[in-house]
Amino acid sequence: MKNEHLTASFFQKHDTLTLAQLLLGCELVHESAAGRTAGVIVETEAYLWGDPACHAYRRQTKRNAAMFGSPGHLYVYLIYGMYYCVNIVGGPVGEGEAVLIRALEPTEGLDLMRERRNLNPKTLQPSLKIRKKPLAEKDLCNGPGKLVQAMGIRPEHDKASLWESSIHITPPVFSDFKMVTTTRIGITRGVELPYRFYIQGNMHVSKA
Repeated sequence: MKNEHLTASFFQKHDTLTLAQLLLGCELVHESAAGRTAGVIVETEAYLWGDPACHAYRRQTKRNAAMFGSPGHLYVYLIYGMYYCVNIVGGPVGEGEAVLIRALEPTEGLDLMRERRNLNPKTLQPSLKIRKKPLAEKDLCNGPGKLVQAMGIRPEHDKASLWESSIHITPPVFSDFKMVTTTRIGITRGVELPYRFYIQGNMHVSKA
């Protein structure tokens, strides 16, 4: 069961908005050289063609090129000059759509996650900020930049497939939950679009 993962056909048969909802409850897994880390996806956001908040809204660039590729590949990008975010490409090839993974509930490799969260997210060098106590489980992956750092996802994973790389997504491990649909966080355009989805009552969801 641990090695089971979603294949290309899963990502190809669902539109991006549906994909953002179906990924809730699935487990994101990274089998890295440092060890295995995993977390259940508890919050997502969809970014679609024609959406002014989408990175692909204007045109294809070197930065967003992965978005125009095949569904089920990763789009990894830098924000604020420091933090990385990870998206799952959706929609037809050439359209430029993706699902942002906003939060995870950690399930495996929590000690490794804590080690990674103590590093500078861009340089991977020890952080100048010394924590007095280890991060609580609920604070490890409750935001898009946090989860990328905790999971060891790096810019070199941009364009990687979810069935031929060290990163994959399993079928749902959570199924008995209520989904909340709301507007997205941290954007200035397309703010009225109800493209954010999360598991109701889950303590690992990012703060609004």
